[in-house]
Amino acid sequence: MELINMLPPMYEENSTMKKLQGVLTVDIDDLREDFDNTIDQCFINTATDLLPRYETMYGLQTDVTKSDTFRRERIKARAKGVGTVTKKMMTDMAASYSNGEVEIAENFDDYSFVVKFMGVRGIPNNMKDLTATIEEIKPAHLAFTFEYTYITWDEFNSYNHTWDEWDALNMTWDELEVYKEAV
Repeated sequence: MELINMLPPMYEENSTMKKLQGVLTVDIDDLREDFDNTIDQCFINTATDLLPRYETMYGLQTDVTKSDTFRRERIKARAKGVGTVTKKMMTDMAASYSNGEVEIAENFDDYSFVVKFMGVRGIPNNMKDLTATIEEIKPAHLAFTFEYTYITWDEFNSYNHTWDEWDALNMTWDELEVYKEAV
């Protein structure tokens, strides 16, 4: 923001006023940037410099080699995992790691549960940290496994592509396993 533009036109030709307003503009822009940065640090979604503080608050090990996005996801997942462990809390926490819908299936007979990834195909990123977080917050007597979603043959056939059309997509097997056409 140029402060000189906010003054009456009579100051436009005054070199002293232009210089003063130029200096003040730089200072105000710096203050605004510092203020915006301070506000950003108050929220996990936008924090950068204070990520280690949030990690400490939630008992997480700080790993500066990981991206800020990765660290934020981990902090948010841990924040959802604070308190009494419930099926909904585990579902929300797992969903925050996978960025997709998750379903928890409880197996009371064998004291276990299954984390099913419904909204993301294949193996989500960040499984190592998700596993560690589940281990930290689940009751000690419960075991757990993961179940992933892939393309089914019925879905594959429903796309009605010829083999040449599939071949033209030039996909690897891993890409085909998680393929989904837009509806």
